[in-house]
Amino acid sequence: MTSPSRTRSAIVLGGGLAGMLTAAALADQAETVTIIERDHLPSKAAPRRGLPQARHAHVLYSGGARAIESLLPGSHDQWLKAGARRVPLPTGLVTLTAQGWLRRWPEMQYMIVCSRDLLDHVVRQQVLALPTVSLVDGAEGIRLTGDAGRITGVVIRDASGTESRLEADLVVDATGRGSSASQWLATLGLPAVPELAVDSGLAYATRIFEAPAGTDGFPAVGIQPDPRRPVPGQSATLLPIEDGRWLVTLSGTRGGQPSKAEGEFIPFARQVRHPLVGDLVADAKPLTDVHVTHSTVNRRRLYEKTRTWPAGFVVLGDAVATYNPIYGQGMTVAAQGATALRQIVRARGLEAGIARDVQRAIGRLVQGPWDLATGQDILYPGATGQQPPAAAKLLRGYMDRLMLTATGRAATCQALFDVLTLSAPLTRLVSPTVAIGVLRGPRRSPLAEPPLGKVGHPPA
Repeated sequence: MTSPSRTRSAIVLGGGLAGMLTAAALADQAETVTIIERDHLPSKAAPRRGLPQARHAHVLYSGGARAIESLLPGSHDQWLKAGARRVPLPTGLVTLTAQGWLRRWPEMQYMIVCSRDLLDHVVRQQVLALPTVSLVDGAEGIRLTGDAGRITGVVIRDASGTESRLEADLVVDATGRGSSASQWLATLGLPAVPELAVDSGLAYATRIFEAPAGTDGFPAVGIQPDPRRPVPGQSATLLPIEDGRWLVTLSGTRGGQPSKAEGEFIPFARQVRHPLVGDLVADAKPLTDVHVTHSTVNRRRLYEKTRTWPAGFVVLGDAVATYNPIYGQGMTVAAQGATALRQIVRARGLEAGIARDVQRAIGRLVQGPWDLATGQDILYPGATGQQPPAAAKLLRGYMDRLMLTATGRAATCQALFDVLTLSAPLTRLVSPTVAIGVLRGPRRSPLAEPPLGKVGHPPA
């Protein structure tokens, strides 16, 4: 069987994680892959202007880490060599869920924990070393070329205001939350793209501390809100990151948001559902100011639902769906979207129908994470957006029971982490074996205190 012919060229709009992974997905099927990025990308693990949310807690779940490893073999090793940690789940995690403390069972899934700057840097280095990939930074796409039936390229504008036209067989928009794809398509006469939004009014505040002496191997810590309580949802997360630092992110929904004031950071961390995170960093040396972000709305653009779709154009990553970052889904969904693109392109090349089929595949990928995130966020006081259907209330009751069962039944906890890490579909939670366990409830009584036992020896 002969392999599909190589495409002449592809353009990827956006040089963030989603854009870099998209370039990797196309690199062995295109003679040239050109990444267009508005920022001047750093040559080391450093912040960039277009990603202010990078300062806050980021985790790459195992579903995303495996996807990236498949696109860029060796990524795991390079992250760890650069100082990232591979945290086994739930063994290396101390977390208070809405239903109680999770036990630190032996490893079921895992996550990669480091600063977002480091995570992106490792991916960027590998992608830009690929022979077919090139980067044009300091420039941005301003409109598509072609017509409603076929996209043929893009017009870009550099920092001096000079415009130029680039032709391509495939254009992929991976520009993130600020994507203009829906407006570009409208100017070509295509129908309006349906859009959903659920906004809990969440704000983030993050500060980095020097990790206290003797805390090597300390677990990640998460104190989660309980969306069933009629109060703002507040959380505290502590992630041990590279270079002996603790990254602490606090969050609160509308009416209970954290402040940028340094003197209020520790008190806020102590007044969430459990004071553990605040107590841990109360005497730690702060290394940064407090950084606050408010761009946390869940937004879903239903490109796969449009009546017509132009050949040669795909939208991927946060440009399709953004989630409340507290759920840690965005990077993993983007990575899995890139692998779906690669699978289809490798199988079929760039025949006329491929773009629509890729868009539909991406739509299927984002739906489960969207349901998980918005199903919780809509419950908080003052949340805005479409209310879930009546049937969702039945599912919500089941999920409450499942979360309770996971605190004391290992098999249920396994299913939960399989889904939370996007290593299995949402239907895993309603499989017969899981449902029977949920019906029976937890095998063990709830933990009264956080399980801060010795790492590697999880409490029974």
